[in-house]
Amino acid sequence: MDEMATADPGAELDGLLARIAELRPLLAENGERGERDRRVAEESMVALKRAGALRVSVPGRYGGLDLGHLAAMRVGRAVGLADGGTAWVVSLLNSGAWYTRHFSDRVQDEIFSDGPDALVSAVVAPTGTARRVRGGYTVTGEWAYNSGSWHAEWALLAVRLQDERGEAAGEGQVLIPASDYWIEDVWRVAGMRSSGSNLLLVEDAFVPDHRAIVTSEPPRSPDSGGGRVYRAASVPLALLGPQLGLGRAILEATAADAGRRGVAYTAIGRKADSVPFQLDIARASQMLDTADFFAERAGAYLDSVDPGEPVDYLPRARVRGDVGWAVENVTEAIRILLSIHGSSAFAEANPVQRFWRDQAVVARHGYVSPSLSLEVYGKAVMGVENPGAVLL
Repeated sequence: MDEMATADPGAELDGLLARIAELRPLLAENGERGERDRRVAEESMVALKRAGALRVSVPGRYGGLDLGHLAAMRVGRAVGLADGGTAWVVSLLNSGAWYTRHFSDRVQDEIFSDGPDALVSAVVAPTGTARRVRGGYTVTGEWAYNSGSWHAEWALLAVRLQDERGEAAGEGQVLIPASDYWIEDVWRVAGMRSSGSNLLLVEDAFVPDHRAIVTSEPPRSPDSGGGRVYRAASVPLALLGPQLGLGRAILEATAADAGRRGVAYTAIGRKADSVPFQLDIARASQMLDTADFFAERAGAYLDSVDPGEPVDYLPRARVRGDVGWAVENVTEAIRILLSIHGSSAFAEANPVQRFWRDQAVVARHGYVSPSLSLEVYGKAVMGVENPGAVLL
């Protein structure tokens, strides 16, 4: 058993967050290089592995920390205070490790038997196919966007299942080692440049039965919803944690700047003495508090769910609503903070502009879109059928 494992999850999380806080200067310093290189600096990844930041969701029997959704969100938030791209990679790789829990001990042994720092990326949109063959499946397809692609040794991929004749047989997930796929470097975007969210390609890779699971059966008829499966997943909070950290980082930077600069074209020598500035920073701070509160509630619910039991639709839809509402509050808080920070926030030398771009990109992720998330929850509150929601 790894020395980091403990019987007290709260103490372990506190210790992990303290170690991440100590790494903040290093992670922040490497942030600009990560954006330039379009991948997280290896120095940062090594330091985070040593701290245990990538063991959050790994079972304790392999030396992992065996913590829950709430802990993973808090880790992403803590890393996000230093750098968005690094936080995104850490959060998504922790999510990938969590998904391996759906597979057998045999599969988990294959991944983690050499240690708890094996990294698993994940794409949960079924954009490839797995055709049934003797002993397993033949997998082919393209998956985007595969965050953390440069660092992972395994990929968990959602697939459209086919029987031996090529007929639809529902959906599933497969685990594929890095030796069986390749990465096309396509992630050239305005923000989160270091996340390595590239295109993963597989062609006729054999996946044995034990590394494949069925997640939904095919619909019984064209109008049937029988194939949809609502299940608790780590994805929403994984996408939210880094944004919470980025919002806090911008708040800290704006507050610090206010003590050094005056209000342009006025006699006010410090922004901190301006009442309008004080009101706006209070609004932004409370919006970030609101985002944290909803994130905490969502994480607490997910941790309370028995993974072996069916998930009730309404509280699961509420998680989507909570995450969407948190993202909306973070985005609006950052808008206010950028306005009161002033034009200096957009200087290339100022990391605030990178934080802003990073959050602006991931706030548009389809899984945390405020409008879609609130629609899902609103329909659930009213008991209105939502045939479009296939993954909650």
